[in-house]
Amino acid sequence: MACVDDLDLHAADSYAYDLPADLIAQEPLADRAAARLLVVNRADGGLGHRSIRDLPSLLARGDLVVVNDTKVVPARLVGHRAKTGGTWEGLFLRVETGGACPGAWVVLAQTRGRPEIGERIVLTGRDGAEGQSLELLGRAAGGAWLVRPLGDAATEAAETVLARVGRVPLPGYIRGGVEHDGDLARYQTVFAREAGSAAAPTAGLHFTPEIFADLAGRGVERAAVTLHVGLGTFRPITADTLDGHVMHSEWCTCPAETVEAVQRTKARGGRVVAVGTTAVRTLETAALAGTLSPWSGATELFIKPGFPFRVVDALLTNFHMPRTTLMVLVSALASRDLVMRAYAEAIRERYRMLSYGDAMLIL
Repeated sequence: MACVDDLDLHAADSYAYDLPADLIAQEPLADRAAARLLVVNRADGGLGHRSIRDLPSLLARGDLVVVNDTKVVPARLVGHRAKTGGTWEGLFLRVETGGACPGAWVVLAQTRGRPEIGERIVLTGRDGAEGQSLELLGRAAGGAWLVRPLGDAATEAAETVLARVGRVPLPGYIRGGVEHDGDLARYQTVFAREAGSAAAPTAGLHFTPEIFADLAGRGVERAAVTLHVGLGTFRPITADTLDGHVMHSEWCTCPAETVEAVQRTKARGGRVVAVGTTAVRTLETAALAGTLSPWSGATELFIKPGFPFRVVDALLTNFHMPRTTLMVLVSALASRDLVMRAYAEAIRERYRMLSYGDAMLIL
């Protein structure tokens, strides 16, 4: 296999590839487990074509599957400015816990003109009904707005209000972000538990209760971490080099029971199989001190080639946008050459790409 020198590995262009637009999956498969699976063997560089249903047979007794149990909230908001009637669109990010406006929503928004503090936004629900309004309170970091729900919603949990007025926050490469019937359930893993994500941990979308039952029957354990996926996960690297990229921050937690499951797995010679790059980021953040420990907080970990993986032995992941930190992470685990060869094979075989697409297993 051809070598790539260290300078190339630090160039952002080394993680670019030509992604045919017609391969970007626009609809989810009706059967989650029907996705194709490209198996990448790091030991010999081999590539194999299988199905998600084959995953249990590709793992071994004593292995551990670690999923990200974050739950996508219907965070996309659509409405208009009460003052001008102009269209307004926002994306709920989180509830402010400190600062001058504790309890306020932090929202990215776009509209024509220059909204003013104190303005009211009238939201249109998924069913087309209006009624819920937001008040613009001020600016937050990164150009976001601080807003407050008005009326009865002022005392309700954000998740409750969003369930009424929010829409599925699909990435723009899926139908321009427009929700279709079924997306609310399909853009969510079957094991989602902790609300807080603006995007799905897409490798987990392929799992079904039947696959988990098959894994358990073969002696493969399961554990969970939580990482609330932010918008930064979709942003391309705009700097020329990896070192010039400012990594986005995401909140994550690795609980004590998952640490114990990893320790048992390592002790018996099993593999830790991360389901998705978010699980990788969480596990390796919790092990940055040298050994894996329970951990919770914001992570800005940027996993690049040369990173010393302390926990993760294998990875199930979807195919990612070119020139992104996700491509870099996958290349750090499997080597840039092998990943690019795998992507070329997937495109040649017309795999479905990105969030609603097929998957790759790196062993």
